[in-house]
Amino acid sequence: SLDDLGRYEEAISSYDKAVEIKPDKHEAWNNRGNSLDDLGRYEEAISSYDKAVEIKPDKHEAWNNRGNSLDDLGRYEEAISSYDKAVEIKPDKHEAWYNRGISLRNLGRYEEAISSYDKAVEIKPDYHEAWNNRGISLKNLGRYEEAISSYDKAVEIKPDFHNAWYNKACNYALQGNIEKAIENLKIAINLNPDTVRESAKTDSDFDAIREDERFQSLL
Repeated sequence: SLDDLGRYEEAISSYDKAVEIKPDKHEAWNNRGNSLDDLGRYEEAISSYDKAVEIKPDKHEAWNNRGNSLDDLGRYEEAISSYDKAVEIKPDKHEAWYNRGISLRNLGRYEEAISSYDKAVEIKPDYHEAWNNRGISLKNLGRYEEAISSYDKAVEIKPDFHNAWYNKACNYALQGNIEKAIENLKIAINLNPDTVRESAKTDSDFDAIREDERFQSLL
């Protein structure tokens, strides 16, 4: 309850009390890790998740959460190993497949990232974030048409998902399709004006159309 209120320090004190009374309470160690992660105390969070999986080695939630903290520290290879453990225990854990894809993308292993996102959307077809991130990896490979199809799927599921509209605009700009780039960027701006305008001002994806009056008028 304290964690849900954002009172993470107090939540940790409560979890500390739980494990003081019952040191093998893996749920408390896992939840303690979550509160520490929320505070950005990733090393401590990992230690807490380590305790959870030491007590209960098949606790897939803790393996996934441990991966998230490792990813936040930029320790992507270790994060992937943790996600691998989570999906080994629970193959249909779509969050772990998705998170694994993010770590792989951070390492520039885009083909593997796409395969991981594919697994996530196979399990959960309406996972709009996974469709969007799949598109980003396809874009990184220069496969713009496939990327756009992936973004299309994301906005079909969640029409107000500004990130996917913005990413579509980027891909069209990279293809030199100014009309489509402007059209999609307009939608993204309507959904989240400040964030999208700020990003578009410096995003190199728009360099080819930056001097176009239509683009400039949107900013």
